[in-house]
Amino acid sequence: MSSETIIALHDVDVFQQDQLILTHVNLDVKVGEFVYLIGKVGSGKSSLIKVLNAELDLFSGTAEVAGFDLRKLKRSEIPFLRRKMGVVFQDFRLLTDRNVQENLEFVLKATGWKIEKAIKNRIHEVMERVGMKSKLKSMPHELSGGEQQRVVIARAILNDPELILADEPTGNLDPETSDELMGILKEINSQGKTILMATHDYHVLNRYPARTLVCAEQKVSDSAEAEQEVDFSELLDEQTN
Repeated sequence: MSSETIIALHDVDVFQQDQLILTHVNLDVKVGEFVYLIGKVGSGKSSLIKVLNAELDLFSGTAEVAGFDLRKLKRSEIPFLRRKMGVVFQDFRLLTDRNVQENLEFVLKATGWKIEKAIKNRIHEVMERVGMKSKLKSMPHELSGGEQQRVVIARAILNDPELILADEPTGNLDPETSDELMGILKEINSQGKTILMATHDYHVLNRYPARTLVCAEQKVSDSAEAEQEVDFSELLDEQTN
């Protein structure tokens, strides 16, 4: 993998338990790219993200992410891989028994931060970046869906990762809130961070065009390499927004 490539998959098969989800995946993402991953529910978007995050094991092909060989990755090395990436989940995955600041403290302490002042300063910095500094003492249930997703983005960038994996980050949000979150993600991307975003949000794809990968029929293909223009609307589930 060259220094300009942050994700390199070649001839990879993706399984969930014993079920083949994606086959012969070939994918290269350069440092600093913003890439969409689209497809209907069950097409393999989330499974591919789980492979990149080392949640799913690989049994074929070659795969390197942020300098780590996923086929040779030991369990003890997974935390080091994950320090180089931030993950934004659709369902937030915030700890419901503690406030926003305590959620972020938990992540930093779990990844080796020990100096309280440095922890506090970093939390204030990322929360200001996502426009949520006034919500540090709020409990997750006191926040709207859009506010919770802003906190999740803040959590994802705590360790200044090279790569952001975003799994349907606007999936449960209205178009206006989606626009606000896309603005944050685009700003992060403009500062040199690579973003791979799984989505079925047609509004976002139209408003913020970028390189688009398509999951369909157990394959991942680059829409830019298609022989004819891809009709994204046929590859997405109907929107509820």
